[in-house]
Amino acid sequence: MISQRIEVNIAGGLEVALPRMARIRQKFETPRLPNVAEAVAEQIGREDIRARVRPGMTVAVGCGSRGIANLAECVRAVVGGLKALGAKPFVFPAMGSHGGATSAGQRKVLESYGVTEESAGCPIRSAMETVELGRLEDGMPVFMDRCAAEADGVVLIARVKPHTNFRASIESGLVKMMTIGMGKMTGAAELHTRGMDTFGELLPKTAEFIMARKNILFGIAMVENACEQTALLEVIAGEAILRREPELLRKARALMARLYFDEIDVLIVERMGKNISGAGMDPNVTGRNLRSIEWETRPRVQKIVALGLTPETHGNATGVGAADVITMRLYRQMDIAQTYANVITSAYLDGAAIPIVMNTDKEAISLAVKTAIRVKPQALRLVRIHNTLDLGLIEVSEAMLPIISAEPSRFEILSAPAPLNFDAQGNLPMLVPDTHDQAA
Repeated sequence: MISQRIEVNIAGGLEVALPRMARIRQKFETPRLPNVAEAVAEQIGREDIRARVRPGMTVAVGCGSRGIANLAECVRAVVGGLKALGAKPFVFPAMGSHGGATSAGQRKVLESYGVTEESAGCPIRSAMETVELGRLEDGMPVFMDRCAAEADGVVLIARVKPHTNFRASIESGLVKMMTIGMGKMTGAAELHTRGMDTFGELLPKTAEFIMARKNILFGIAMVENACEQTALLEVIAGEAILRREPELLRKARALMARLYFDEIDVLIVERMGKNISGAGMDPNVTGRNLRSIEWETRPRVQKIVALGLTPETHGNATGVGAADVITMRLYRQMDIAQTYANVITSAYLDGAAIPIVMNTDKEAISLAVKTAIRVKPQALRLVRIHNTLDLGLIEVSEAMLPIISAEPSRFEILSAPAPLNFDAQGNLPMLVPDTHDQAA
């Protein structure tokens, strides 16, 4: 067991020269939907959507485990729209094994995003029991949340975005929620044992199988801009989901935040968590994925330092294995049971591998800098971010400023270089996420 402090002999110690850091803003295109509730009401009011809802029918409204912008507002508007059409909606968690793979844990995840019975205006039915809908041609059983399966119809609310572990025309969104999320832990485990490299073909095939047997009324697809704001929202009829989601994924990929660098020696990630990314730290941003995943995304990063977990992840540190160094704080924040339930279901076990643990932020960063290969201190490319969603306001080392200055369309320098501001305990104050209202 790791004690409260780790004392380890390191050749030369950890008194290394850390570079001065400048605060900068990355510039992104940020179209923004002005009113989510109005958009939901308008689209549910379309004749092709209204015709799907019969008075008196029970409708299961599925929500996932991601920290989606305006989720509670969207859920409330969807429930209100269904009620106005005479339906009897209820909310259910469509989140696979998240929340520790328990009904209480999944309800707690929804509550942490502001989705409660009071805010939604309807009951929440959280259960882990599933029903088997049948088997694919290869014999794989397909499972569905029992509460949703017993309803007259299903509506799913999901964010469409690039997935963290595979590339295909359909990645993370309504189809993934329908197959993995709605399948709860049992269904998610069945799909993951086939390997994520098969998901590009397997998830659409499984979704088709489900829609042939259950009444998927429609999906609410949300796409966010680089500042985590709702850029667009679209209500998609069930039979159109497989056709429309690839088009929305292309929009999401174009709008997503990224780091505009090809090479980084040390990347500091202040907070990671499941509300940030299914992988804790989005590989689409860090360029770093699990050992068994083929991944060509830039930047190329030598060392990743993760300093802590978000409160919203409830101790789930899935993806921590992608870091090289973590702090004692992050280690103490980990809920091993929550993390293991999620990672074992995924079948990619190195997502829970614990990196080297250092006592403080300063020690963790110093170790990463000290072990960066073939880099002179004055040339070190060090980047500090709050998390892999908040990429507007970041800090970069002094050596990177010539790159920044040469691209004014991508960057704005906000401060002169200054030393990292560690407190007496050797920890850093967190960056404040960028709320700058960038032009669309």
